[in-house]
Amino acid sequence: MHQLTLAEIARGLADKKFSSEELTKVLLARIAQLDPQLNSFISLTEDLALTQAKAADARRANGESGALLGAPIAHKDLFCTQGIRTSCGSKMLDNFKAPYDATVVAKLAAAGAVTLGKTNMDEFAMGSANESSYYGAVKNPWNLEYVPGGSSGGSAAAVAARLLPAATGTDTGGSIRQPAALTNLTGLKPTYGRVSRWGMIAYASSLDQGGPLARTAEDCAILLQGMAGFDPNDSTSIDEPVPDYSASLNGSLQGLRIGVPKEYFSAGLDPRIAELIHNSVKELEKLGAVIKEISLPNMQHAIPAYYVIAPAEASSNLSRFDGVRFGYRCENPVNLIDLYKRSRGEGFGPEVQRRIMVGAYALSAGYYDAYYLKAQKIRRLIKNDFMAAFNEVDIILGPTTPNPAWKLGAKNSDPVAAYLEDVYTITANLAGLPGLSMPAGFVDGLPVGVQLLAPYFQEGRLLNVAHQYQLNTDWHTRTPTGF
Repeated sequence: MHQLTLAEIARGLADKKFSSEELTKVLLARIAQLDPQLNSFISLTEDLALTQAKAADARRANGESGALLGAPIAHKDLFCTQGIRTSCGSKMLDNFKAPYDATVVAKLAAAGAVTLGKTNMDEFAMGSANESSYYGAVKNPWNLEYVPGGSSGGSAAAVAARLLPAATGTDTGGSIRQPAALTNLTGLKPTYGRVSRWGMIAYASSLDQGGPLARTAEDCAILLQGMAGFDPNDSTSIDEPVPDYSASLNGSLQGLRIGVPKEYFSAGLDPRIAELIHNSVKELEKLGAVIKEISLPNMQHAIPAYYVIAPAEASSNLSRFDGVRFGYRCENPVNLIDLYKRSRGEGFGPEVQRRIMVGAYALSAGYYDAYYLKAQKIRRLIKNDFMAAFNEVDIILGPTTPNPAWKLGAKNSDPVAAYLEDVYTITANLAGLPGLSMPAGFVDGLPVGVQLLAPYFQEGRLLNVAHQYQLNTDWHTRTPTGF
């Protein structure tokens, strides 16, 4: 049962081959048995899951149907869940139980999805390896000595290890797509504003976006269908009709124009990954796509721009965690300043502190124009590059990451080396574009992903291309040994 995809589970439940309660019990037992190796969950919600599963079975018995009705999933632990710990992977929120459900959680629950638990993540979604969590590093199921990618590494590791069929994640600079690539999954970052951010604890408000992680494009389409839509509670939510993503999966790729940026194939890209990307291009050509070389000239400035803008927004967003209203509070503060200093110093980990300090510096009176304002101008140039490219092509294709997964701890002493792993993903966040990573092969036994980018609100096109590619390749069907 644990090998079934979300789509197969939907068909099995509809055909009464098994019940949601039976499936939920199997997966909860599997998590209890195998997750100690992976550390992919922060909280398990067995009682809630069984209650939701029984309710889903009752709804089906009464004639209801739906792809998510009775389907087990998990949420990245920055989506607020009423009465359940929402920690953001941080000591700061270790004792925080949200008084409400995030819109994404509420929408998926209304669709009948069964919540198995909350998945581990880099603290406040800051990281590319899932090593900055207060609850310890997550292990990659393909090799337990390697990272699964971050910050949605818990969701990715759990799905890759077949502990559950799909999970939610968030993507601020690649945090869905990068772990998807490093664990052999399909991961989708929707257009900014497509999925509500209400109840999603913020890292960088102009960049964060929730999305699905699953084994196939078909499953991502199902989960995105349940997540997407306008939310009046979220001022950044866009009132745009949500298409039927599953209906667009089987469209022909004949004549589809795919752009391959020449800047992607620089000295920083592992040549073995470059070869796998070229193989993916050939596969799509066989399906009728037309390939064209394009240029994204300002891509070289993306990393410095992102690592000014994101920490600046983080320093503002995380100022609310002060030891006063909720979250961690230091013991026996001597005065208000001591309360602030020690609560934040003890509650936040090193990576979060680093980014808060960088952000506060960039926003300070003497440096705002030199750093933050200049980074925002570069952001506009990057967006303009994409708009020009999409006048020539329908989809942009390239690597998701410059390297395969690295060993746990290998980049802890050099944060910049970890930041450089985001070089291909952060541009989509800066421009607000949808992006998808899909399995494309293996390097030294570790998975590699190919990334697709599309114009605004063209998630259906990304899913269509990925689904057609997966019908003609088998990378996405590979399972890590032991799971």
